[in-house]
Amino acid sequence: MEIVLKYFSDFTPAQLQQLEALKGLYEEWNGKINVISRKDIDSLYERHVLHSLSIAAIADFQPGTQILDLGTGGGFPGIPLAIFFPEVQFHLVDSIGKKIKVVQGISEALGLKNVTSAHTRAEEIKNRKFDIVVSRAVAPLADLWRWSKPLLKKSAVPGKQFEKGLICLKGGDLAQEISESGVKPRLLELYEIFPEESFREKYIVMVKS
Repeated sequence: MEIVLKYFSDFTPAQLQQLEALKGLYEEWNGKINVISRKDIDSLYERHVLHSLSIAAIADFQPGTQILDLGTGGGFPGIPLAIFFPEVQFHLVDSIGKKIKVVQGISEALGLKNVTSAHTRAEEIKNRKFDIVVSRAVAPLADLWRWSKPLLKKSAVPGKQFEKGLICLKGGDLAQEISESGVKPRLLELYEIFPEESFREKYIVMVKS
């Protein structure tokens, strides 16, 4: 928790309680369904929670904003962001059913009223549009954008530095991936936001629609 509080300080007591509960909940669920490596469980707040909250450092989502977390896995970045933005609606989807079971169990235990989830693929989501799509190292940028574009609303939403589109967390050399995507994203190295060694060569990739 200390590393999260090093960079974010304006949590309510309820939010602090939810954040503090994450470690025990993920350890418990990991014992049943392996969603996080043992090494990463020990660094949960740095590698998963703070990593997810980097999106909150660059985007000030307004109340009522609808966000899709595409390929959420065990709930990242969606669950930490839902704790941070209690008045923003998050829909977490993954193609692997057991991962959504973890998401549902943790959301329920935390009392997150602003989270819905579904065992589905992006291509199967019908009759629903979102303001923002977020994702964390799920697929190449070209695929993420192809899946996201039909699910984004046409009207812009108010925000600090980002209006509408795709925000994904990625690492490594992204030159070829960006070239093949056909889009011109904005990149921000996480080390510039959180100067921790583990965030070198990790990026927030933003594609405005």
